[in-house]
Amino acid sequence: MLRRMVQLFFLILGGTLGILFIPELFSILNLGHISFLTMPFTVAILGAIIFFILTFWLVDYVVGFIKWIEESLVKAPVTDVLFGSLGLIFGLIVAYLAVIPLERIPFVSAIFPIFITILLGYLGFQVGFKKRDELVNLFSISSKFGKKKTIEEEDIDLSSKKLKILDTSVIIDGRVADICQTGFLEGTIVIPRFVLEELQHIADSSDVLKRNRGRRGLDILNRIQKELAIKVDIYEGNFEDVQEVDSKLVKLAKLTSGVVVTNDFNLNKVCELQNVEVLNINDLANAVKPVVLPGEELTVQVIKDGKEQNQGVAYLDDGTMIVVEEGRDYIGKHIQVLVTSVLQTSAGRMIFAKPKQLERAAL
Repeated sequence: MLRRMVQLFFLILGGTLGILFIPELFSILNLGHISFLTMPFTVAILGAIIFFILTFWLVDYVVGFIKWIEESLVKAPVTDVLFGSLGLIFGLIVAYLAVIPLERIPFVSAIFPIFITILLGYLGFQVGFKKRDELVNLFSISSKFGKKKTIEEEDIDLSSKKLKILDTSVIIDGRVADICQTGFLEGTIVIPRFVLEELQHIADSSDVLKRNRGRRGLDILNRIQKELAIKVDIYEGNFEDVQEVDSKLVKLAKLTSGVVVTNDFNLNKVCELQNVEVLNINDLANAVKPVVLPGEELTVQVIKDGKEQNQGVAYLDDGTMIVVEEGRDYIGKHIQVLVTSVLQTSAGRMIFAKPKQLERAAL
């Protein structure tokens, strides 16, 4: 269908150009005295035939170019297209107003209007496209000032606008579904299409471990969407100029003023550096773990060697790692240890301790 439309356009263009220019061409070639050749109907058909022949070489390039533009517009986020189009319209309006004074100037009026129209239209599109985030914030601020609300209504609006954007790691982890079920995570859950594609790629991996992790992530999403009473939206947009999924998440959070939900330590740091709000599931897990202070006594079972010499490693019931100094000789045994220090970060919590027997010997 598109190919036929392009060919029809070339036929109409050829007929129009034939009526305008072919009679002058015949006059130059001393064929103007032949009345049949200068008739509008004849020159229109001749021009249409010439351009129809040209379509055999040009139509594929034109159709390919149109499809490329169509695919680019479909893949682009709607905000990019909207504000880019508004900028283009504004630039063309300014160009029209700027061209009016130039119409009375000889020679200039024939060339400059085209140049100014193209230049200002391009600048308008670029300004609208690249300043879309600031324009969105400007419109949201103006809407807030335009309507007075009570404090309760403002609190409800702020909580509802905070979109929770899930990354791949937190979906595979699975704890986010339990958090949603308990009601601690409110608002709208946003799952970007590029995160789904990454999950699908992991689920189709030839590696068994990766494949199981990917399938677990898809099962978790299915549970969140069908079993839990929370709104879930799929973001269909994609950022073609960004390759990394984490970078796309940060850009999406900036665009929507949303919150990134993750348990990835590195993504947590990137969000903090770029002033993007982030909720780390590991931080929440650490916050609800029992508090262990230096000087407390614990009974643990040393499981394996530590990284350093003579170290042993034990675990609490919640999975917290305990590094036992001089604990290598107690592997496989239950011993009492004395906590010396606690290290807590977004990556997890680690407890350092010494066997109580050694403390008594030192005394």
